[in-house]
Amino acid sequence: MTSSYLILATLAMAGVTFITRALPALIPRKLLDKPWLHRLNESLPLSVMVLLILTSLSYQDLSTTTSLHSAELQLLLAQVGALLLTLLAYHISRQLLVSMIAGIASLNGLLWLFTNFLG
Repeated sequence: MTSSYLILATLAMAGVTFITRALPALIPRKLLDKPWLHRLNESLPLSVMVLLILTSLSYQDLSTTTSLHSAELQLLLAQVGALLLTLLAYHISRQLLVSMIAGIASLNGLLWLFTNFLG
């Protein structure tokens, strides 16, 4: 990659980011007050988060591994456990930062437990 390509790519990303941020201010208010747009605004963040979480789980090689000691299965179990603890922390505290810290700590803790006691 050349430096001109990197500069153009950075400017393109900045332009797309600016357009998506400025577009709601440029669209007339009458068009933004549609009921379907409000429903989409309420449901889209949760949908995006669910897709990001599901695609980040590592379950690629589980069909060939049946042992509880396999690294892939331990990683998946740790990720699912951390996800459940993150959801529980957010449900209890309603604080995003608290649930993020709980998720990161639980993922690392579960990975440590699985590797030290099951692996």
